[in-house]
Amino acid sequence: MFVFVCAGCGAGLTAPLSQVALPVHAHQVYGNGARLPVLMEPGTFAVDPEPGPLPRRREGAHDGAPGAIVIAPGDTRGTLLIPEKGGGHCCGVDGSDGPNMACQACGLPVASRIDDCSLWQAVWLAPGAVRRRRVGGADAVPLSWAELMAEEKGTPPFEPVARWGSPAWVNTPWPWSPSWEAAAGQALAHLLVASQGRPVTVPGGLTEEVFRRALDTLLPTGPPPRRAALAGPGRPAPDPDADILLVPVHPQTGETWTPTGPAASACRVPLPLGVWLGLGSPEPHPPVPASGVLPEGVLRDDPPVPRSPRPFRADPGVFRHTLVRLPAVRSPWLREILENIPQYVRAGLL
Repeated sequence: MFVFVCAGCGAGLTAPLSQVALPVHAHQVYGNGARLPVLMEPGTFAVDPEPGPLPRRREGAHDGAPGAIVIAPGDTRGTLLIPEKGGGHCCGVDGSDGPNMACQACGLPVASRIDDCSLWQAVWLAPGAVRRRRVGGADAVPLSWAELMAEEKGTPPFEPVARWGSPAWVNTPWPWSPSWEAAAGQALAHLLVASQGRPVTVPGGLTEEVFRRALDTLLPTGPPPRRAALAGPGRPAPDPDADILLVPVHPQTGETWTPTGPAASACRVPLPLGVWLGLGSPEPHPPVPASGVLPEGVLRDDPPVPRSPRPFRADPGVFRHTLVRLPAVRSPWLREILENIPQYVRAGLL
């Protein structure tokens, strides 16, 4: 485990933390006025390897240095907000004025607190202002895929999202999960590349609901289709006829699951483990307890989750962010899709 300390005076700035993979939705801007939850699980941190913008900044804005560290706000220690750096203020702060948190001991700006509407709540430590210090013994060994499958739960495809200044979500449809939309944005970019410009078929059920509409619109008709299938730990061996495999990403290491045997040559499309588990669930919309805890495997006779009435849309920002970083985007047909993203957003496809 590690703590992060001030580069100026060495004072501790965080609780002890374990490193995990950067969430796909780390830089997502979701909806209008949405109150998103905390990005990181308590006791964890992730590093953004790119010289990435803070979530609110758009294309063309000044990028920060690579290596920004993101943590849960509750894991900060020994810091103070800098009032004059309160950029944002739609419903909170967004870090657009630069670091808005300082080391309490020496006053050095060390981080940006993000809690504005439509952004995931987080604290981003500035890489040049903090140092990583090991605490405790050796690093914990990442869980094996078998261990992950034994304890990991799927991410629900629908979830309540509150909005600033609006009544609670009681008796209203739950929207598609923001993290699902972000995961689909990343996966859709990889699916387009793996398609090689041909139609793509996907498994039925929730997987079809998530990807079918976009694939049918963005890919041509006529050529023989390429076949995509779900594959990963705990599932039967992939069909050797599958050209594309939708596979999970290890939440701790960020490594993509790799098949063996004939399926090893198929194109792999990464999905966060929770979303991948949700796609493979035979019952994607089970009833949920209204309160309290029920025994394992017991479901209360409550109404099903009030799911969104609108078709699924992959997150356009995550889709674009992923596609522009894939070498295949130089292909003319993918460049055309990239240039037409605003049109697809207006049409409700993304």
